[in-house]
Amino acid sequence: MRGPVAPPQVPLALTRADTFDSLVHDSAERLRRRLPQLDGVDFVVREVPVLRGASVDGAVPLGGVVRASRGRRDRIVVYRRPVELRSRNRDECAQLVHEVVVEQAAELLGLAPESVDPGYGQD
Repeated sequence: MRGPVAPPQVPLALTRADTFDSLVHDSAERLRRRLPQLDGVDFVVREVPVLRGASVDGAVPLGGVVRASRGRRDRIVVYRRPVELRSRNRDECAQLVHEVVVEQAAELLGLAPESVDPGYGQD
């Protein structure tokens, strides 16, 4: 008889997507505490970017900003698969997620990433 390996409340039962969503949420909350102007911004995770044509340098984006329109709020998007592919472990993934969130928040607000998070770029 087959069943779940662990009950749903145990961390083992979390999928990689759930864990990634949690990293983005945690990073967004850290920034919202520092910058109240991010309260009206949605932070979302997508699997991969939809590429419309080739990018200038051939790089796959790790995140993006979608400006408010048609009743939708500003959104910061983090692309899960490209970020995971550039990370060797969970700690590295968490750091990269936070860097992407900081960079996109900085772009949205017209600030330098260091203004959004003074620890940006420091290991």
